[in-house]
Amino acid sequence: MTCARSDYGLLYWLMREIQQDPSLKLQIVVMGMHLEEKFGFTYKQIVQDGFKIDAKVKMNLSSDKEEAVTKAVSVGVAGCTNAYKKLKPDVIVLLGDRFETFAAASAALFMRIPIAHIHGGEVTEGAYDDAVRHAITKMAHWHFVAHKQYAKRVVQLGENPKRVFRVGAVGLDHVKRTKLLSKKALEAQMGFPIDKNTALVTYHPVTLEKGMADRHIKSLLKALEKFNLQYIFTIPNADAEHTKIFKALKKFTQQHKSAKIYAALGAQKYFSLMKHAGLMIGNSSSGVIEAPSSKLPVVNIGSRQIGRLMFDNVINCSDDEHSIRMAIKKALSKLAQRKCQQMDKNALGQGNASKEIKNILKRVNLKNLKKGFYDV
Repeated sequence: MTCARSDYGLLYWLMREIQQDPSLKLQIVVMGMHLEEKFGFTYKQIVQDGFKIDAKVKMNLSSDKEEAVTKAVSVGVAGCTNAYKKLKPDVIVLLGDRFETFAAASAALFMRIPIAHIHGGEVTEGAYDDAVRHAITKMAHWHFVAHKQYAKRVVQLGENPKRVFRVGAVGLDHVKRTKLLSKKALEAQMGFPIDKNTALVTYHPVTLEKGMADRHIKSLLKALEKFNLQYIFTIPNADAEHTKIFKALKKFTQQHKSAKIYAALGAQKYFSLMKHAGLMIGNSSSGVIEAPSSKLPVVNIGSRQIGRLMFDNVINCSDDEHSIRMAIKKALSKLAQRKCQQMDKNALGQGNASKEIKNILKRVNLKNLKKGFYDV
């Protein structure tokens, strides 16, 4: 199951591992943002990468109101139910904590199809993703986590440690295995120079701070105007109030020649930008999970990622203009740059997660799927 450009990028190498293993059969269901024009019709990238899509589940993400998200989940549950009935999978592999993923998990639960869940046990205090993630943990039979602290938390939720596997973050497989673009090749594809004055900006709605998206994005953009930097924006995900952010970003890029916005960069370009850009700004999980491997300074804004493990490349700040401006200034300093370069290996893994997950999935027992509650 993949619902957006973000989780497809993380699942790519696992999908490739399964596809190339003759003892396994890969079935791909795409849903959610992949099938929406305003999010870039990113299902096309999956096909271009040589994968066969077995089913599509539209969720109608045209509106960003709370009730629209709720209705989209119900549509997603029904669509996934039809897809599972047709495909008859033995295991559903899900990653993360999107509401679209919750729909996929709910359908699997009631159709009695076991779930293998990736990236459980993490905490994000500013988003309802946190509750979604933990709910999927309780629905899942096997858990592939990125860190020993996350493994401990999954067990705290009552899951048997024998079904919890610390494999590392799957996104780090890109750092190790994807052929990243050279600076020259990246500039040729992007159409403009990339240097240490280039900032990669990814900002999403903070879903537990209702009605604040407009204020948040205005504060961010006012702070960005104070710097003579080149900004590469990716569009926000489909959470409530995402339209306000999208419209503000579009207006900003129209008014500033040094700013560009992209519906989907693709994993190769995105991780290549992490390698060659000067800093990253926003509230994306990629800033705290994958960016440390590129030793990229990250300005992490607000509460959306609070609760995740943070490393020396991350500078946390509040979501007001002054705090963001001070954090960017700090990230651009020689001290911050030097601190990032001195970082050790990423504590969330070394890029072997996909292969480990595939090998574990090959030997799971599909016969006895009753789960007891594991008391700590």
